[in-house]
Parts: sequence; structure tokens; C-alpha cells
Amino acid sequence: MSKQSAGLLLYRVRNGSLEVFLAHPGGPFYVRRDLGVWSIPKGEFEDDESAFNAAQREFAEETGFEVSGEFIELTPIKQKSGKKVFAWAVEADIDASRVSSNTFSLEFPRGSGRMQEYPEIDRADWFGIAMATQKIIVYQVDLIHELSAKLGFVDSTEVAQTQPSNAAASVSQPSLFS
Repeated sequence: MSKQSAGLLLYRVRNGSLEVFLAHPGGPFYVRRDLGVWSIPKGEFEDDESAFNAAQREFAEETGFEVSGEFIELTPIKQKSGKKVFAWAVEADIDASRVSSNTFSLEFPRGSGRMQEYPEIDRADWFGIAMATQKIIVYQVDLIHELSAKLGFVDSTEVAQTQPSNAAASVSQPSLFS
């Protein structure tokens, strides 16, 4: 069976705008990368654990927070590797600066024989939908769009399609030459 992961997509509404909570992967490979590498806090699970329980467990392990509320099941996504990712959204407001992640061991540099410990996530933050869709790994963008639609928010795709092609042309400004 192919690998499977489960995670939680936290959201909050601030000043009438939807924000989502994303995590930046820890370790040496992502230190200088930002766009397209953030993720929902998630992790792998085995067949003897429910996807929902795994999502809650992984969120707690990776952030140090346990959340409760009305969970919204999102459509599972499939990553390029074939891994299926199950996700639930829940409204919660946690302090991203207080995230405390579990760690993993990695030989780095490879072939050095030196095992080092790295946090699974090295930071987390809240993002508006437009920025979140740039920050999150491409295979998880649909989770944000689905959440936006289920909550009745216009997502970034719809915003881009409704913007005039030349925004400056729609603004009347006095000419310097008249």
C-alpha cells in the first residue's frame, strides 16, 4: 500500500479575512526556501490508526498544541509521490510563535557519519489566502481552495479571475499634461 498522511488545517477570521496556519519544514534542505514548501502540519500513519486520530496526533507532535472544535473534512489529495493526504480544517487561534515541534535524526552532510537532530517544523505562521497559496506546497493548494469555498470566502483563484486585466486603467487620474 502507498504511504498516507493526515493533518489539520487551522483557520481563523481576522478583520473579515480568512487566514490559515501553515508550517515550514525543518532540516537542512529547506533553510533557504520559502515559497512552495510550507505545509499543513501532518504526518504518516499506519492502517491500524484512523486518519482523523493521526491528524490530531501529528498536529500535537509538530506544534505542541492540541485543538478542538468543529472539524471540517476536506477532500483527500494525492501528492506526486503517490502519497494520499487526508485533512480536516478547524477554527482555532493559536500563537504561532509558541510552536514546539518534535525532532528527527538525519545524517548531514550525507556520508559524513554525523547524525544531527532537526525539528520537524522550524517555524509556523498565519497567512491570508493569497499568500498561503504561494507559500504552501503545490499539492496542498486545493485544501485551501476547498476550505475557502466551504466557508463562503472568495479564494485567491476567484479573486485573480475577477480583477480587471489593467487595474490602472480603471482608476481615473488627472493627467499631468492637461
